[in-house]
Amino acid sequence: MTLRFELGTDAASDRVDKVLARLCAGTSRSTIQRWIREERVRIDGRPCRPRDEVGPGHVLEVEPGPPPPSAAAPDSSVEFGVVYEDDDLLVVDKPAGLVVHPARGNLERTLVNGLLARSSFRATFDPRDQTGALRPGIVHRIDKDTSGLLVVAKNDAAREGLKEQLAAHTVERRYRALTIGVPTKRSIRTAYGRDPRSRLRFTSRVREGKPAITHVAVLEVLAGGAAALVECRLETGRTHQIRVHLSEQCNTPLLGDALYRRSRVPEALMEAAARIGRQALHAAVLGFDHPRTGAHLRFESPLPEDFAGALALLRAGS
Repeated sequence: MTLRFELGTDAASDRVDKVLARLCAGTSRSTIQRWIREERVRIDGRPCRPRDEVGPGHVLEVEPGPPPPSAAAPDSSVEFGVVYEDDDLLVVDKPAGLVVHPARGNLERTLVNGLLARSSFRATFDPRDQTGALRPGIVHRIDKDTSGLLVVAKNDAAREGLKEQLAAHTVERRYRALTIGVPTKRSIRTAYGRDPRSRLRFTSRVREGKPAITHVAVLEVLAGGAAALVECRLETGRTHQIRVHLSEQCNTPLLGDALYRRSRVPEALMEAAARIGRQALHAAVLGFDHPRTGAHLRFESPLPEDFAGALALLRAGS
């Protein structure tokens, strides 16, 4: 179906890609630019360039094109929970052990592969993102061995709206964690970057880097003070941020986190560490404003069985 827009006498002159991004609700400017490159846009019957200017009296015709295909393949065998879905987005409860999107070393059986197998999921990706074809709809991630909630966009407008909220730090993200030792209640603000000594690790012990902010609160002291149930609220969402802050800034690494633990697990905690078998981190609360309706949405995920089992063992040890 071809869309036709006649610009009235009160229309302000501007680039055609900007004008159409305003006229085509829910379509990003980058998508408009792709349609222009595919010669799906005409000004007064003639093909155009994104920078061509239009104003009063011009007639714009647009033939919307299909979204570019994802480089990831659908896989209906990938299992995950869906706690909410509408035409714009869905909220997923990801199990531990599931990678969010394909990348080097994990090209198959990711959350994205499972999403693409759903008939209701036809998300586009940001063409400005060099690896966007491998992660359609993904606006934030959680680690492979972290369980819990994340939101996935199903169209351009939802993707950009959610990214804006994440950049403004208005998305509520609360995690439950089991720590070795008991951290003090505090707000951690550090610079953040890759660890120069390990390509797998990140660190907050840098002079320059991106800002990272984590708010830590102790919910319960466990095993006679050898461990704790902790809530971590994120303002920023750097890779491994909670794991790094708890280990480096609080000296209380996550139970089960071999990458950032610097000493042996205390004897009293070994059974609980074996029970969970991964880093004890769960994305328990996710809240944000719906990017189209503006309604506030908030979701909670109960502790998964492995986390709850480890917590029960620690409580018994108390």
